[in-house]
Amino acid sequence: MPEQLNHRADVWMCIVPAQPDAAALARCASFLDPDELERAHHYLDENHRNLSLIAHAQLRRILSRYSGLPAQELRFVRGEHGRPELANPQTGRRLRFNMSHTQGLVAVVVCEQVDCGVDVEKIDRKADIESLAKRQFSSSECADVLALSDAQRQRRFLEYWTLKESYIKAIGQGLATPLKAFAFDLEPPVSIRFSTPLDDEPSDWQFALARPFGSHQLAVALRRGSAADLGLRIRQMALP
Repeated sequence: MPEQLNHRADVWMCIVPAQPDAAALARCASFLDPDELERAHHYLDENHRNLSLIAHAQLRRILSRYSGLPAQELRFVRGEHGRPELANPQTGRRLRFNMSHTQGLVAVVVCEQVDCGVDVEKIDRKADIESLAKRQFSSSECADVLALSDAQRQRRFLEYWTLKESYIKAIGQGLATPLKAFAFDLEPPVSIRFSTPLDDEPSDWQFALARPFGSHQLAVALRRGSAADLGLRIRQMALP
């Protein structure tokens, strides 16, 4: 029986070892279609190649739980800006999902009907925080980040960055929506506001921040509309 979501979003965490063994990588590759395999093997860097294989295999395994279809039989279509959706008939359900991966971790959010986005970053990611904040953040976000000590600045920067990435992934427009066009207030509950006119309603959105395993920053965006907040459950899946 396909697993039910019942007004809930599930966020799956999949740890990626620094040196995955060959048998696990072969099992991951067995889930993928030829296009996914070809894209993975375009990476010259072995770590990037392995991460791509694992991420897409885990996505298929997760979606198989909710669709009731074997992971290898899932088919995807892409929207105007490249966002993937399930092409297989889903017997009246409309599963929505989004994936993010970075060194050491794959994150997948799954829900029904509503737009969703997830972003994950390693907390020791190297970045020119001051330059990025000035170019990509709203004035209030930038001031908030730059007012902090070096020890606190990295954390606050990644909270804003992952929230922004989760939102643009949820609306399916990628960087067609400038990151400066909207801003976040981090006081719980996290909320969004728009600094330039966008065809969106701030109150329709639900956001969450987490630090899985203490090594990564995670953000989730859910467009739940006028309905009550969705339940949010964090789960873990091992390699096949």
